[in-house]
Amino acid sequence: MGKATNIRIEQIDEYRWRIPKDSRPGMRVDGIIYADEKLMSHIRSEQAVEQVANVATLPGIVGASLAMPDIHWGYGFCIGGVAAMDIEAGGVVSPGGVGYDINCGVRLLRSDLDVEQVRPQMKALVDQLFRDIPCGVGVGGKFKFSDKELRKICLDGAKYLAEIDLADEDDLAATEAGGALSGADPDAVSSVAYRRGRDQCGTLGAGNHFVEVQSVEEIFDAHAAEAMGLVVGKICVMIHSGSRGFGYQVCDDAIKSLRKAPAQFGIDLPDRQLVCAPVDSAPGRRYLGAMRSAANYAWANRQLLAHLARKALAHHFKASVESLGLRQVYDVAHNIAKIEMHEVDGKPRKLCVHRKGATRAFGPGNEELSERYRQIGQPVLIPGDMGTASYVLVGTASAMRETFGSTCHGAGRVMSRKAAIRAAAGRRIDAELADAGIIARARGRSGLAEEQPDAYKDIHNVVDVVVSAGLARKVARLKPMGVIKG
Repeated sequence: MGKATNIRIEQIDEYRWRIPKDSRPGMRVDGIIYADEKLMSHIRSEQAVEQVANVATLPGIVGASLAMPDIHWGYGFCIGGVAAMDIEAGGVVSPGGVGYDINCGVRLLRSDLDVEQVRPQMKALVDQLFRDIPCGVGVGGKFKFSDKELRKICLDGAKYLAEIDLADEDDLAATEAGGALSGADPDAVSSVAYRRGRDQCGTLGAGNHFVEVQSVEEIFDAHAAEAMGLVVGKICVMIHSGSRGFGYQVCDDAIKSLRKAPAQFGIDLPDRQLVCAPVDSAPGRRYLGAMRSAANYAWANRQLLAHLARKALAHHFKASVESLGLRQVYDVAHNIAKIEMHEVDGKPRKLCVHRKGATRAFGPGNEELSERYRQIGQPVLIPGDMGTASYVLVGTASAMRETFGSTCHGAGRVMSRKAAIRAAAGRRIDAELADAGIIARARGRSGLAEEQPDAYKDIHNVVDVVVSAGLARKVARLKPMGVIKG
């Protein structure tokens, strides 16, 4: 996953580490990494730390260049990185701070199904999901959209699907941004992206994307769990996917079109992968318009995946979606740049907040949250690896003060995909998972090998760090029972 860093790192407390802004020329703010000693021993061994320092050089950055405990190397920004740019102070937007899979995110459905009712049928249920949900590299799905319809998806995201009876108001209310960012610009999206996206909305994709059947294993906050409809011994369905080839193309197009922008605006970059432009500039606005279009596509994609998952469970159990209680808990993005108001040095400032492999974690009382969650804080969905657990958390006031309302997004890789495949040579990952009581299906030969549990950090460790640091509170732990992957 890279070579060890030689950059200076100072320990602030048990869960925070500082890269002082005088560690290298050009840093405008400190870097802050959230981790404990155990996680830092690995974090020091790779170059993601260098990326935290590099991001600290970007124009307009405020607070600090932040990294969550699931930090690992990425394109430009580290994965697990958060950076907020003051727009009025010339703050920039960078495609590397969002990533190629724009608005990759997680959606959680709860149900009234009991574990003991489902466990004997897990193999058949996973097979049903595998038949009904398209997954794999480049695989298209049952939903085909014309360019005119895709433009509507770009503008309105999951809200457009409500117009054609594929989403309801409860789904939208339990989705970050109501399932659509305003300010999308379908004209900023290339014809190549439209062509790639025509038949991929409603498909899972490959890599670390999944649909997982889980059981609620433990409740930590009864009040918050009740608001979410989570009950010990009941079944949930977690969906992890993004904007597919559509978003990848939007990012690829933007990186190419912005190559000359840093020189145009007098921005000196320590890494050309940090290509950027001021938010308040023509190229910056164009990227944001295209990025928002891809983010809205991703929300529509996860909405369609939820529709397919609901239908698959209803078919398998010969019951209606309503009778199964398959209601949405939340849907949250973790690869996105959003314009938000935050307090900086005691004053409200309009910021462009980059979250790359990081999850929004707004605290109680935030007006952007629906009435259902305004009192307890925003649900935060943290998937682990296939063999351990996932967590449901809520955001906190401390996260609003420290991290612009952000926390981790998952366990974080410790092996590259190639290394994971090598480590799985001669093994049957599906058989190992089956021995642990987890049924797994994957379309590609390498899918399970790439995503084996050993490829990831300890999710319990990662979650304990963000909870101990005050960035989130635990609500529930979810145990995997069956998973499908590309």
